[in-house]
Amino acid sequence: MRKKIHRVIIFVNSLKEEAVALHKDVERYLRRLSIASETISVDENHIPPVPENTDLAITLGGDGTLLYGARCLACCSVPILAVNLGDFGFITEISSSEWADVLTHYLEGRLGVSRRVMFDADVRRGEKTLQSFSGLNDAVIRAGDFARVIALRVHLANTYVARYRADGLIVATPTGSTAYSMSAGGPILHPEMDAFILNPICPFTLSNRPIVIPGEETCILEVEPVQRTDIVLVIDGQQVCKLEPKDRVVFRRSAKHTLIIQSDKRNFYEVLRSKLNWAGEPNA
Repeated sequence: MRKKIHRVIIFVNSLKEEAVALHKDVERYLRRLSIASETISVDENHIPPVPENTDLAITLGGDGTLLYGARCLACCSVPILAVNLGDFGFITEISSSEWADVLTHYLEGRLGVSRRVMFDADVRRGEKTLQSFSGLNDAVIRAGDFARVIALRVHLANTYVARYRADGLIVATPTGSTAYSMSAGGPILHPEMDAFILNPICPFTLSNRPIVIPGEETCILEVEPVQRTDIVLVIDGQQVCKLEPKDRVVFRRSAKHTLIIQSDKRNFYEVLRSKLNWAGEPNA
């Protein structure tokens, strides 16, 4: 069934010349289809309101542009057509030469939407919630200024699980499993799974290993009272919150989802094979 699209939001990474140039082509294409459009430039420190009656979003940049757009659209259930103009692009699998075909096929009702789990993270100090965040990729607790070991306590299902002494700790979604968590030795999850990865970064105790937990699990990370360095919480590599000793960060599955238009050019496993050189060749 053909999609009825009246308004499109275009997220543009204005630091990329290719994104700025492609933005003009996208606007012209939408005008020919009599579809209204509005542009939002990526500003990681500001989440703008999304205009009402938005039917579709297009992100022009890399994975970071998509992550920014996902947070902006978290409350709106607006599908995103993510165009990759970055260096790697695990989430944004549609190339700059394919976007028009993919958009046309989506409007014709020939493409589906991938429903991605998001997380909510509340920073609590005593009985107060200081800040709340939502993310699509991952949340990282790490040292603020120096590469020093930090100490955290982990609680799952109201149960004390472990004390981590490490360079940091990553809580990753399936979408984020191919990002920082993978570089830190974590497993790759299919992006539509309902689960999270708890992954210590260079743990002091080698028995501390990554763990995959159910999506409905609540995870509480407690900053121990004695630390040798400042500690920060980083959301999707873009939002930063300074933590203090005894602060708790409560992670849970969000009621929101990110909706990403699926490409008909390749599937997730083909992306893995291509991006990670899983061809069995000498350079793999």
